[in-house]
Amino acid sequence: MTPYSDFLYFGVFLYLLLPTLVLGLLGKANRNWLLFCSLLTLPLHFGADVPVSKTKAVTEIFFALGFLGFEAALAGVFLRFKSRAAFYIALPLSVAPLALAKFLPLFLTDSAAGFLGISYVTFRALDILFSIHDGALKAFTFREYFAYLFFFPTISSGPIDRFRRFLQDWNRARSRQDFLRDLDLAVDRLFRGFLYKFLIAALIRTYWMDRAELAQGWLPMLSYMYAYTFYLFFDFAGYSAFAVSISHLFGIRVPENFNRPFLAHNIRDFWNRWHISLSFWFRDHVYMRFLLAAAKGKWFKGKHTSSVLGLFLTFGLMGIWHGPHLHYILYGFYHAVLLSAFDWFARWNKEHKVWPDGPRWRIFDTLLTFHAVAFGLLLFSGHLTRPTPALP
Repeated sequence: MTPYSDFLYFGVFLYLLLPTLVLGLLGKANRNWLLFCSLLTLPLHFGADVPVSKTKAVTEIFFALGFLGFEAALAGVFLRFKSRAAFYIALPLSVAPLALAKFLPLFLTDSAAGFLGISYVTFRALDILFSIHDGALKAFTFREYFAYLFFFPTISSGPIDRFRRFLQDWNRARSRQDFLRDLDLAVDRLFRGFLYKFLIAALIRTYWMDRAELAQGWLPMLSYMYAYTFYLFFDFAGYSAFAVSISHLFGIRVPENFNRPFLAHNIRDFWNRWHISLSFWFRDHVYMRFLLAAAKGKWFKGKHTSSVLGLFLTFGLMGIWHGPHLHYILYGFYHAVLLSAFDWFARWNKEHKVWPDGPRWRIFDTLLTFHAVAFGLLLFSGHLTRPTPALP
């Protein structure tokens, strides 16, 4: 059962909601209750069967538990024998289960491996490795590791929390007043989620996107681009609102994922507003680390070469992370080009002052950014790379 995708999920969740409200009002909705609920919901989230051959299937929960044991052992060994060499060994090993889940179906079409949310859970496991490598994490318990990796409100699609920030809430003693403050935000995000996902996104898909997808020609393609852009935002922002709501209810204040992204006035501003937890994760753990390594090693003579290559590395990995398909790779490449071009133009315009500023130009900048983003999401949808259906 996919979280927040249908009303059945919310019906099942009521069995956790009611005791959580009672415990919270008594000041007892603590980390032990959160851990119990995470354990209790494992079969709910990982109950699907995964085909490993033409004749055999394995329940997702076995892949999830195997992943947990492997990643926890890897982090524990790295913590004990921390070194640069150990880090370069631990990093690809940690990514290996995700790579297997992404690429195995390309070679063995009847086989699969993985579980719901493996992409996001892998990012959490990697965050722990990076924290150990940076010296910010000196110790952790298996209990904390499990609670962080399989925190059930965000298990399938984020937001991607950071381990050190998660531990602050995990170790926080929550009083009745704290619970009421968390509950206030939880109710707000819950109703926002229903509005976005089950009303606006559903209407866009039924009466606009699905119809535009079936039509032929450039005007229906343009219509589909707008429809898919708004549908994806309201559907994913609705999911994120649910995840933030339930997380706060259980005392974990995960970060927001969207901040009015279509009001961005340039492409850099857009990535500070769209899927924020993912873009910041890639910024901190890929882009900035690449720039630091390039500067220390003096890899490039050009002043801005490392920045451009870092953008292509970052968004190339982001594209492949979504899936090993052409439209995802093109999407990553497209945004790397946009960001590189914007950085160059911003530097050039700072010197020559050709592009004016002001309220009217800000409106134009916002519209231009929106259409650049919308075309990128059209690439992301795969609609442009699908084969044209043969005429009867």
